[in-house]
Amino acid sequence: MFATSEIEKKIVKIRKENGFPVVPFVIDEIRYDKESDKLFIIARDRSDKSAIIGNSFVIGKLKEELGVKQVTVYSKLDLIIKRKKLEENLKKIKGTFLEFLVPIIEAEFNFPPRKWPKLNAGEKALVFLSFNAKAMIGFAEKVGLKAEKIGIKYTFPKMEYEAIEGSLKELFFPDEKKLTDIAEERGIRIVIGDFPFDLKINEGIALLNPLRFFHIGFFEAKYFFGFEKPVRVDKEAMIDFVMDMVAEGLMESTDGANLIWWAMKKR
Repeated sequence: MFATSEIEKKIVKIRKENGFPVVPFVIDEIRYDKESDKLFIIARDRSDKSAIIGNSFVIGKLKEELGVKQVTVYSKLDLIIKRKKLEENLKKIKGTFLEFLVPIIEAEFNFPPRKWPKLNAGEKALVFLSFNAKAMIGFAEKVGLKAEKIGIKYTFPKMEYEAIEGSLKELFFPDEKKLTDIAEERGIRIVIGDFPFDLKINEGIALLNPLRFFHIGFFEAKYFFGFEKPVRVDKEAMIDFVMDMVAEGLMESTDGANLIWWAMKKR
């Protein structure tokens, strides 16, 4: 439906008409998902991706001209890194009580677009409302886990959860021992949160960060699961968190800068 040459011409035209320098870029592939009306542009590398996005303005104008619901750009390298991480994590869960996640990994191998099968894990999970709280809850719901939601007091007033004591730093770097102890007391084997790793299984309890495990970026998670900022944050911890997400390729630098700017303006 959308030819690569047509998209390339439109991008060059938009850049010229709006005062952006015309820089060379290479598009490897165009994917269009008719069901969701989303267009995915696969650029050769990250510099090509940056040239196409044009500080979000170019891609926004392209979306308008094409008349589609959404246009997203990925680099070939992004997808190669994602596939490698998925392959590694597939091996990690084989033969474990997390093997029910295999169909999701297999679906992610074909991303984009994202088409998850319906699962009904039926198991309880302790979901800690960390920074990407909606993504953590949304993930649990999408794979059929029975979420027991807990979080630091007064951080997400619009959400229903069991409030616990803790520091605001835990929004970005959850306390592994505290959450493991709570899960153990409740007979729960899966703990979900914004851990600084993808998966750890210790003494029969799995600490899982689904965004890192499936290599789902902040932008993707926001549209797939939704996003709500906490009303209280530890600014220094948030900066460290954002920098790590950007370094891991899980957040665009523009999104990171906007989040840090938002945090720094808070009292």
